[in-house]
Amino acid sequence: MVKVAIDAGHGGFGVTPGKRSPDGEYEWNFNDKVVVAVIKRLKEYGISVLRLDDPTGKTDVPLTTRTYKANNWGADILISCHHNANTGKWGDWTGTETFTYLGKWKDAERLAGLVQNRLIGAYNLRDRGLKKDDFHMLRQSSMPAILIEGGYMDSRIDIKKLRDGKVLQAAGYAVADAVAEYFGIKPKEELTMKQYEELKKLIEEQNKIIKQQANEISALKKNKQDKPSDSHAPDPSHALAWDKATEAGIVNGKYPHHPLTREQYATIRMREKN
Repeated sequence: MVKVAIDAGHGGFGVTPGKRSPDGEYEWNFNDKVVVAVIKRLKEYGISVLRLDDPTGKTDVPLTTRTYKANNWGADILISCHHNANTGKWGDWTGTETFTYLGKWKDAERLAGLVQNRLIGAYNLRDRGLKKDDFHMLRQSSMPAILIEGGYMDSRIDIKKLRDGKVLQAAGYAVADAVAEYFGIKPKEELTMKQYEELKKLIEEQNKIIKQQANEISALKKNKQDKPSDSHAPDPSHALAWDKATEAGIVNGKYPHHPLTREQYATIRMREKN
């Protein structure tokens, strides 16, 4: 099973100095909404996920702890979710970008490209492209790792997107879909309500047919048990008597197992006297 380590950068409730919009909105809150959506979607793909930050946001888990957990778990990739800031005061800068570590990292760069392409569609902000940097989460991870910056918290343009839960959810789904594409995993097909009802009806019809066939088989078995045997061979314990009675003309030698009617009994008695 594919294993993905992911974190929402920093912590909430002011536990990380700075890292907030000019209006005091914590970066972690934006990051968390993206991560929650990523995890939800990845699980739909059947991908195993390890969250590295504190999901309550009450503590800012040290970076060394985060990368240690990812490395020790044996994650196949690592994704760190962030939102950017420039001066900390409102401005008109804008855009989404994705980072990989310094140097050439083919797998990480391919993952970053897939994620960046989908994030642009989710945020609908300027494409700032793929970048390189010496971030701890990229440097100390032993698997392909990327760090995304969804948009600027101090941008009058981007903050509208960051305050929209649907946009952040779409961003999370975009990241997860890119991960699935990276690993060549197709989404699990789910039945629509119409398909479910049709399947349910088909199963019920099949069960009726099976029940009817079972009743018919049971009836046939019962009739077979109730019906006297047409065998002309008597039971071994009565064979001698049956043969003598047949030779004497008392019986006709047929159907030794059939029950005897009163008229047949009268005929046998008459033949005995004759």
